[in-house]
Amino acid sequence: MKLLIALSSLLLLIACSPADEEVTRLVIAAEGGKQVAIADSAGKVLWKHPIKQVHDVHLLENGNILVSNGWTKVMELNLAGETVWEYDSSKTEGFNGQKIEIHAFQRLANGNTMIAESGISRIVEVDKSGKLVSEIPLQVKDPHPHRDTRLVRKLDNGDYLVSHEGEERVARYNMAGEIVWNFQVPLFDKEPAKGHGPEGYGAKTFSAMVLQNGNYLIATGNGHSVLEVTPEKEIVWHLSQNEIPEVTLAWVTTLQELPNGNLVIGNCHAGEENPQIIEITRDKELVWSWYNWTEFGDALSNSLVVDGQRAADLLKNL
Repeated sequence: MKLLIALSSLLLLIACSPADEEVTRLVIAAEGGKQVAIADSAGKVLWKHPIKQVHDVHLLENGNILVSNGWTKVMELNLAGETVWEYDSSKTEGFNGQKIEIHAFQRLANGNTMIAESGISRIVEVDKSGKLVSEIPLQVKDPHPHRDTRLVRKLDNGDYLVSHEGEERVARYNMAGEIVWNFQVPLFDKEPAKGHGPEGYGAKTFSAMVLQNGNYLIATGNGHSVLEVTPEKEIVWHLSQNEIPEVTLAWVTTLQELPNGNLVIGNCHAGEENPQIIEITRDKELVWSWYNWTEFGDALSNSLVVDGQRAADLLKNL
């Protein structure tokens, strides 16, 4: 009898223990003029650090955060709040006093950092000392520090995928600076409307990525939508503003494709009644949403969802 009771207690303990496969999810969130923060999946802030203007954020392999801190600076920040690396575009080679804003950057596999400099319309790569090691020009008709780009990403083959916000298009550049693919974001027969929230309308694309299937996924910014576009420029999937029940999309910003094919989408300027991040299936079903109005309000421009072991390791270091 004692053995039976002991076995029953052990089985009960196992049943009540967390599963080994339980997924840890964290959100790295960056709001311009306020903070970069790490929060749990329910929105509770676990760590934060003050920053100035921001339009991009990354979690590095070493556990540090790469984030902008004002329009001209990019910094690598450790979880002790220390700046361990910084780049200032106003002090770099090629700067001659023009107004510059940085809206995109990326730490590369070779340790260099890619930075898109709007205003002087170029993509540069710099080494750990901040020395410029490569540069290509951006092809824009009317260079502007706030509108040349939003997010830019270097692809595995060395090309750069650029969201040209001001010209409402996504372009793919090769390493020689030639445009090898260009897609004009459509207005879908609607008239442009002023405003940053759900009431506004346009095609000011914020980000783009290459999906696992080779197509492009594009966040249309104030177009309130996400598009999947083939290399032949055919739109094969379109998430519009009100297709997710009880969710209204406003300025659609960051994009992630999860290993299971689900999509994570940033929803900025959408108002207090809407989530700031959502995860959906390709059938447009809502899987998960994230919200913290008190800490981030209506201007959460950039976010990164971190799952699994990478999230667990980050959590241990907080």
